[in-house]
Amino acid sequence: MSLKDKMIGQLGFGTAPLGNMFRAIDEDEAAATVEAAWDHGIRFFDTAPLYGAGLSETRLGKALAQHHRDEYTLATKIGRLISDELNDAKHTGAFGQGNLNKLLSDYSADATLRSIESSLERLGTDRLDIVFVHDVAQDTHGDEWIEHFNVARKGAFKALARLKEEGVIKAWGLGVNRVEPCELTLDLDEVRPDGFLLAGRYTLLDHEQPLQRLFAKAKAKGAEFITGGPYSSGVLVGGKHFEYQPATAAMLDKVKRIHEIARRFNVDIKAAALQFPLANPAVTAVIPGASRPSRISEDTQAFKAVIPQAFWQAMRDAGFISPNAPTPTAE
Repeated sequence: MSLKDKMIGQLGFGTAPLGNMFRAIDEDEAAATVEAAWDHGIRFFDTAPLYGAGLSETRLGKALAQHHRDEYTLATKIGRLISDELNDAKHTGAFGQGNLNKLLSDYSADATLRSIESSLERLGTDRLDIVFVHDVAQDTHGDEWIEHFNVARKGAFKALARLKEEGVIKAWGLGVNRVEPCELTLDLDEVRPDGFLLAGRYTLLDHEQPLQRLFAKAKAKGAEFITGGPYSSGVLVGGKHFEYQPATAAMLDKVKRIHEIARRFNVDIKAAALQFPLANPAVTAVIPGASRPSRISEDTQAFKAVIPQAFWQAMRDAGFISPNAPTPTAE
């Protein structure tokens, strides 16, 4: 079984922005953004307790309540429990303008079940399609990440595999920003994930590691990938963040040179960013985020745009695309 079997369409909606990621949006704008995604045919929605400490899940659930549950695929994540304890008003970070609840990291089997129960309540639904183990990696946990991974291996992984066997969920995997936990999981004999939501690691700006270290191994295990963060935290499309942090001068210069090539061939950089990952057979879907209805319209148009082969060749010649990375072919 694979993630592709559970998906509806190759373009999904990553709902981190609904949790006030980098920018506070009101309830009407959040609802309108989800409805715009629906109106443009998007039927895969990914969320997580982390996104605004439950704010994204709550907003998404309200917006999807008017639609029949069988008509869309819903994914959320476990591992980041929402505490009743609050941060102070000076809480910072990507979701500093979300709910003030503190988040606790717990990848045990018991915490996994409690997290799913809480997510179902916030989402206002009776079932989840896909559940990802969230951020069990060094970028979140530093040098202690292996300890958290081992807790997940003994707890969350087995709990999710059991829920899949029982038909409670349809698929499970890891939702991470790093390749290392994916590698370790693929090496395990006791569990077999359906795939991975890999954010920011297979994009126009950064794709060498999965090519070298993940895709062949995943294919042998029957696991597939959903690509998150195709705009690399926004820097690729005019933003100032990369890897959820302010972009360096070197990264901004790289983006500038990519944009110069795109202009030369009259290519929308969003189109290139969305279509590039899907050229790889290991990738089953791409899920950009959006916090405005207009962004959804831009994404869906870019997803269908025709990109000349000369653009991809120029990108490869300039060293921005790996020689081993497949590129879209003209239909």
